[in-house]
Amino acid sequence: MSRTVVHLLRHGDVHNPEGVFYGRLPGFRLSELGLQQAQRLAAHLRDHDVVHVVTSPLLRARQTAEPLAAQHGVHPIIDEGLIEACSVFEGTRNPVLRDPRKWPALRNPFRPSWGEPYQHIAARMLAAVHRARDHAAGHEAVCVSHQLPIWVVVRQLAGQRLWHDPRRRQCALASLTSLVFADEALVEVVYSQPAVSIAPD
Repeated sequence: MSRTVVHLLRHGDVHNPEGVFYGRLPGFRLSELGLQQAQRLAAHLRDHDVVHVVTSPLLRARQTAEPLAAQHGVHPIIDEGLIEACSVFEGTRNPVLRDPRKWPALRNPFRPSWGEPYQHIAARMLAAVHRARDHAAGHEAVCVSHQLPIWVVVRQLAGQRLWHDPRRRQCALASLTSLVFADEALVEVVYSQPAVSIAPD
């Protein structure tokens, strides 16, 4: 029986002094704190059997992957399936509930109506996880992604409903959600925060 681990890594802290809801907007890079978190994550996984690193195409995810990939001597691969969910609120700064013009987008939280459907997120993320698992069979892979996509695919794997309270997500910045497979069967999910000591205030 082959044991394979796929680590879902949320990117580190982002430089965003204006408090923009950035979503898939280009150019949002890691902050100094985020760069430190990426180094801490690489150190945490130094002795792990990582043979495959794959990342969302967004800059903050690619920057998070760089030190880890360099440490293990692998080239990080872009996988569009790991990208952040799209949202009609990208580029906004005002709290949604204070702007009546945004209220129509909140009409159906179960889909959700403000962006990419949960089912679509879960499907593309699950496909990316399976690609990484197959590529790293018998070893470990790291997939660098974003909070909502990671949380949705974890709920999908657990057989839970995909709509949820965002405040209850267990997926902090620079956290690891490790999926342990025996051959193709998921046998364990382990959550950890290796960079918690340098988390933002």
